[in-house]
Amino acid sequence: MPLTLVTRQVGPWGMNTYALRCPETGVSVLIDPGADPDTLSAMLADSTPTAILLTHTHGDHIGALAEMRARLDVPVYCHPGPHVNDFDPQASRHLSEGDRVQVGNFSLLVREAPGHCADQICFVLENDSRVIVGDTIFAGGPGRTWSSEAFRTTLDTLQSVVLPWPDETVCYPGHGPSFRLGDKRAAIESFIGKDHGAFHGDATWEM
Repeated sequence: MPLTLVTRQVGPWGMNTYALRCPETGVSVLIDPGADPDTLSAMLADSTPTAILLTHTHGDHIGALAEMRARLDVPVYCHPGPHVNDFDPQASRHLSEGDRVQVGNFSLLVREAPGHCADQICFVLENDSRVIVGDTIFAGGPGRTWSSEAFRTTLDTLQSVVLPWPDETVCYPGHGPSFRLGDKRAAIESFIGKDHGAFHGDATWEM
């Protein structure tokens, strides 16, 4: 049996928080504790939480971090930064490109995916078709950027990190529905191929 994935929308921005549970050992991890600690705790019911993982440090993804750290008494794993607004996640372990996180008998591969922010990472479920992508990519477009340089970095991330994944990859984003990468590949390739000038901001694949 593969890792069990549980998701809930929390907070005023409908942020997707995720829990992964190993069906063989009962070990679990919580990804992006954005808000609503009681909901987050319920997602981990009947499991043994071992870590809190962050895809990145925007406020809507970490709003309940302090509370969940206190409740679960587990370490926090995240990218070394720089973090958004100089936030200090007090991480026990920093995750960089190619690192792995064990979840019971399974492992997650870390892929750095900057652009939306400098500390954005994705968690690839190994020997699986699922990826927790945070705000790297959504069904309708890439994550928002705040400078033309960051937008160009996003284009690089789409080209070098996202598009090499197989068509059957299912992306689980920080907002909105999950989607099959193959269903979006043509739109993403077209988007990358256009001249966007000095653009930054909210983008859609059709622009």
